[in-house]
Amino acid sequence: MSGFSYEAVAAFAQQGGTLYFGLIFLGGLIYALWPRHKADFDRLAKLPLEDDDHV
Repeated sequence: MSGFSYEAVAAFAQQGGTLYFGLIFLGGLIYALWPRHKADFDRLAKLPLEDDDHV
């Protein structure tokens, strides 16, 4: 036996996955709230309201 039970490996994988996706979420949140990106997000928020004359 290698000394690792299924339960130990599963618990490690669950905790590692939670940490991984938590860091990905935190990175996306920081990117979205970074002040430098505010103008881009404001422009993109108004995009569906613009007229589409060039069809």
